[in-house]
Amino acid sequence: MKDALLASLIDELATVEAFASALALEEHALTVVQPLELLPPVVEQKTVLIGKLAELEAARDTLLAEMGFPAGSRGIELAADGDVQIAAQWSLLRQAAQRAWNANTTNGMLIRTRMDYNQRALAALQVVVPEKPAFYGPDGRIPAYGV
Repeated sequence: MKDALLASLIDELATVEAFASALALEEHALTVVQPLELLPPVVEQKTVLIGKLAELEAARDTLLAEMGFPAGSRGIELAADGDVQIAAQWSLLRQAAQRAWNANTTNGMLIRTRMDYNQRALAALQVVVPEKPAFYGPDGRIPAYGV
């Protein structure tokens, strides 16, 4: 049973590392002038990896339950207390998840910056020009101002 849990943690680590790589690609895409060509495949890859991570977490929780531990991080912490290999793999997984979280936070800031820039650009393009009187009126005469 512990071997299955260890294998599950190894799979999770590989998937989190793949997710972190996708985040690095996303960061690159967000820093180029024309990101729209690069972003769709990255978003698709991230979506697939998120689904896989959810499946792996559910499988881990099932294994933990079969071993008599609660689900989630509490259960894996208890399992890790009794096994050096599980503890080491859990530590690696937590470190990788932290790196991915940091990368995701950076990408969120890049997205907000880009959105802010786009909103400012739109606002600049939508400036309402005050209506100026025509140089010549409809009758062909120059209108008198201030009279």
